[in-house]
Amino acid sequence: MTTRKKHLLPGFGLSLGYTLVYLSLIVLIPLAAVFLRTTELSFSEFWAVVTTPRVLATYRLTFGASLLAALINLVFGLLTAWVLVRYQFYGKKILDALVDLPFALPTAVAGISLTAIYAPNGWLGQWLEPHGIKVAFTPLGVVVALTFIGLPFVVRTVQPVLEDFSTELEEAAASLGANRWQTFFKVILPAIWPALLTGFSLAFARAVGEYGSVIFIAGNMPMISEITPLMIITKLEQYDYAGATAIAVVMLVISFALLLLINLLQWWSSHRHGGK
Repeated sequence: MTTRKKHLLPGFGLSLGYTLVYLSLIVLIPLAAVFLRTTELSFSEFWAVVTTPRVLATYRLTFGASLLAALINLVFGLLTAWVLVRYQFYGKKILDALVDLPFALPTAVAGISLTAIYAPNGWLGQWLEPHGIKVAFTPLGVVVALTFIGLPFVVRTVQPVLEDFSTELEEAAASLGANRWQTFFKVILPAIWPALLTGFSLAFARAVGEYGSVIFIAGNMPMISEITPLMIITKLEQYDYAGATAIAVVMLVISFALLLLINLLQWWSSHRHGGK
């Protein structure tokens, strides 16, 4: 006599039904509403709204700064995770807790703090300004803010993979004559590459939609330091709901395409290294 295995959660059909309903209410229906609202515009009106020089400038800044911030976090996030995993030192627990600070800190507080530090009369800004380096109220300030809020995604994604990575593989590579750089690029990097790409995509996605920490340090000057989320807010304040949703749709499509490309690269990389 066979006994049916009991599961904590209900059966597949019921669980799938709950999942689809939840995702529809939280994700699919709101996104569908954005696309439906843009149907109030004709194609020529839609194209005119999303291709104005001011809107195009916000696209370039938003996606360019997000990509640059994610790349910076890719490098320094890996370095931070490596230090936290491989070394023991005084204050390690404090440093580990500080990594999560951008998660807990309200974005508006982060923006105000960064502005106070990097403003021309700020703690760091007063030393950078004489050398011609302006951070606050420039596109560079946007990159700094997006780097700040994106760092934990890379660190927390890579850190557990490094913790599970066996040092015996490094020792084996060293015994075969590999130097440190060869060991890193041939042994360690292929193992953590999928996690790095995941952290990069999360940091990029978080940066693209960031608003609170950016508006204070950016200066919000049209054609210079104005981000796309602020442009959407401006349209909404003018009661131009169709225009706001049109800009949001373009932003959504570009973000989805870039994330799809990153995920495909991650899938290809994991299968390529997994098949070796």
